Amino acid sequence: MGAQLHEGEPATSFSGSADNNCVELAASDTALALRESDTPTTVLHTHRPQLTALLRHIRTTTPRTVTP
Repeated sequence: MGAQLHEGEPATSFSGSADNNCVELAASDTALALRESDTPTTVLHTHRPQLTALLRHIRTTTPRTVTP
């Protein structure tokens, strides 16, 4: 069974700002589950190599400004 995030269940979280927006992460032996604390019913399921590649890309890429 893959990683699951359930209300009240311990998960690793990261908040990069003072407004308490958190990304929560749960892991099993085979999968990862991520969710943003403002939308706890939306869960992204992935695997370690894919998440590692995404994080590496985020860290090494210059952010672009998106205009509406």
